[in-house]
Amino acid sequence: MTKRISRRLFLSGAFAGAALPVWANPPSVSLRPVLRPDGLGKRTAPAASSLIRSSGISGEIGFAVADAKTGLVLEGHQPAAGVPPASVTKALTAMYALDVLGADYRFETTLVTTGTIKNGVLGGDLVLVGGGDPTLDTDTLANMAAQLKEAGVREVKGQFLVYGGALPFVRKLDPLQPDHAGYSPAISGLNLNYNRVHFEWKHGSKGWVVTMDARSKKYRPDVSVAKMKVTSRSVPVYTYEARKNVDHWTVASRALGKGGARWLPVRQPELYAGDVFRTLARANGIVLGKARKTNNRPAGQVVVRYQSGTLRPILKAMLKYSTNLTAEVVGMTASKRRGAPLGSLEDSANEMNRWARDRLGMAHAALVDHSGLGANSRLRPAELVSALAKAGSQTTLQPILKEFKFRDQKGRPVKQQAIHVAAKTGTLNFVSGLAGYMTAQDGTELAFAIFAVDADARRSIKEGERERPPGARTWNRKAKQLQQKLIERWDVLYGA
Repeated sequence: MTKRISRRLFLSGAFAGAALPVWANPPSVSLRPVLRPDGLGKRTAPAASSLIRSSGISGEIGFAVADAKTGLVLEGHQPAAGVPPASVTKALTAMYALDVLGADYRFETTLVTTGTIKNGVLGGDLVLVGGGDPTLDTDTLANMAAQLKEAGVREVKGQFLVYGGALPFVRKLDPLQPDHAGYSPAISGLNLNYNRVHFEWKHGSKGWVVTMDARSKKYRPDVSVAKMKVTSRSVPVYTYEARKNVDHWTVASRALGKGGARWLPVRQPELYAGDVFRTLARANGIVLGKARKTNNRPAGQVVVRYQSGTLRPILKAMLKYSTNLTAEVVGMTASKRRGAPLGSLEDSANEMNRWARDRLGMAHAALVDHSGLGANSRLRPAELVSALAKAGSQTTLQPILKEFKFRDQKGRPVKQQAIHVAAKTGTLNFVSGLAGYMTAQDGTELAFAIFAVDADARRSIKEGERERPPGARTWNRKAKQLQQKLIERWDVLYGA
């Protein structure tokens, strides 16, 4: 059974109390060397500077580590340098959402009628109204279609409308990402299947057979708002164009092999959800017209209401799978709850920056989104560690973070890991971050943040290489090895 943490407890405990450590002329070496008891000679740790030099990582390294209970900073290297946090941002977003919305918050999706139902015929419009639910999937829409039938609707005389205006519309999470990147979809108040469409291809005797569907565990309805054409070429692998509210894709035949599948982003999220619901309604004997987007929230009778699971498990899944859409949706929902005027994703990120400054003392937080996909975001390791220590003192964040697994020299997972680490990773091209909590072998709990970035390497990436730039994978592997070695160092130095 999950322990409930109230919003009041979160506010009064996690974000109140001891002042933040002062970082005047921040040092780049250990601040508080810890005296070891008997046995010091048996356990030695290399200097952090030595680990950094031997890591082979180009660019800059910044980190900070503190006592998780008191917030006392133990060591830092460039702790006040602003760095791109990548998906480590999601840890801050989780704290933001829990604070503002509360752990028991639920998203709501409804079917609203604007006319009366008589003898199974709805005289007005039927509207699918989104409430920003990031977990809405095809199975849920199928259940809502069945409930609509149970409510007595057999025919709709008016229009079938879809509304996603609960949140600002974002056509592409990060404009710099490739068009076909499934982790950079559109976002609105009505999202389905993380706003991705499933593209599958097979080569038969008569050529290529392709499908575009909205599959889930039970259903896989075809969609009409996304179309794919196989073209005889080698590059580019994909092209994208929006025409008449339809996502038109082409794919290079020489890149397909014999068959396969992948998820592609959806750029018309409301119409995508409407397209799928229309198919599922027809399976229940309810014929609807083609979905049309409305910018006006309808006033009518709610005939079907669906509520998501509570927020805390949603955030745990977000942190585990690093789901960008979930981070942006919960972040914008929290900003809206705070009363911020939202015209864009950046407006919402600015509201979270204000929250981080006011609640956590993160005076230099400069985020451009809630997921960390935008490369222009900046956080300071020292400020983030102080925030983690405050949240950790009330066990707010730590239980929903993913366990970080150590690896041996050959890259294999360590079977018996003596140091427990719960943290959020962050990866962009030539950017690597890890922040969270570690429990040393003697039970000492520490909060830490480690970041590495090679800005010159990032600037040199060519447009066609953004998905897999040369050298990025090797660089990232070295960064992760350094993260593990630093954690092992802290276990030796401060685990007493």
